[in-house]
Amino acid sequence: MKLHYKLAVIAASLAAGRLLFFLLLGNSATEPPPRREHGPALKVFQHVRGRLVISQPTAFRLLHRPVLNQQPRPSTKRRKKPASNRSPNEPVFRQHTWRREEWMHLAVVACGDRLEETMTMLKSVLLFSLNKIKFHIFAEDTLQPQFETSMILRDVDSLLYVDTDVLFLRPIDDAWHFLNLFNSTQLAAMAPEHEIPRIGWYSRFARHPYYGAAGVNSGVMLMNLTRIRNQLFKNSVIPTGLRWEELLYPLYNKYKNDITWGDQDLLNIIFHYNPEYLYVFPCQWNYRPDHCMYGSNCRGAEDQGVSILHGNRGVYHDDKQPAFKVMYEAIRDFPFEDNLFQSLYFPLQNNFLKTVHTLCGRLPQVFLKQIEQAMRKVYELRVIHVG
Repeated sequence: MKLHYKLAVIAASLAAGRLLFFLLLGNSATEPPPRREHGPALKVFQHVRGRLVISQPTAFRLLHRPVLNQQPRPSTKRRKKPASNRSPNEPVFRQHTWRREEWMHLAVVACGDRLEETMTMLKSVLLFSLNKIKFHIFAEDTLQPQFETSMILRDVDSLLYVDTDVLFLRPIDDAWHFLNLFNSTQLAAMAPEHEIPRIGWYSRFARHPYYGAAGVNSGVMLMNLTRIRNQLFKNSVIPTGLRWEELLYPLYNKYKNDITWGDQDLLNIIFHYNPEYLYVFPCQWNYRPDHCMYGSNCRGAEDQGVSILHGNRGVYHDDKQPAFKVMYEAIRDFPFEDNLFQSLYFPLQNNFLKTVHTLCGRLPQVFLKQIEQAMRKVYELRVIHVG
């Protein structure tokens, strides 16, 4: 089921007949979430519905002025910028000025019991985002009343797809800026499945072609849909190129007995034959338990902190990787009307101390660095500049 809906995220952008479920405000006739989703998920759902499409940067109204010791406002006098300590491997983002007509597009597939995860992911986006966002939600019939309808993606130029178990620890705007780094042939971006090929899953177990030395992970995928629509893809089905919408199901039929991870395997097959079309994210933009549970193997996260946290393997809901669970529960339970530092960061910092005995929790800065920087950024923009 997940494979069908996840592929439809891209297929819907290419074929007029595919509907998506777009969160809109209003319509009190929608049914409440299932009983198991009452509590934090229901509160997030009710809040998110009313704050999806507004005429100014999405989260400017979400942060109240903090109750802190009053400090004098910083001087507006220009100061000499300190020397940059940026890692040579860190992408250099173009200076971006928000313009009212610009939109970022985020897509997610919500199947089965993923409502709470989906709402927590959306909450993490809203907490730190700066520009306007449209959310595109693909859902099963039982979840459609919560996500409402409807719109077609074929007029959308670019799209960021994420799994439901993803959390943004810095503004989504920064991920969106990777589009500026695409060269003339690149049309999508994903992170490696593993940093060390000799212990990676694809390099050891895959029975089908995959991208590069260790494959890529599809939990976070940035797409230039305009380029995807117009491109022919080399493939192992026929000698000539096929368009995206012509390629997916023939590949599935050919490799269905060999693939293990559904859509991710198909994407690996596609970019194995078309490597020039893929931009590779640094690992901190899709940070998973595999990056720390066998020892730290994401240098970018050690240097710069995690930008996007991907809690696959169900780690948000069990006790196998408490560092991931602490991050998830902190964002899930944070009240929108409270101060970010007092009600999110400081409790998160304290709870994280309980995880330092674990492999993933032994380097707190990996998990906390970016979220602290993001909070300071939104505080400066929304309180000092706007307040």
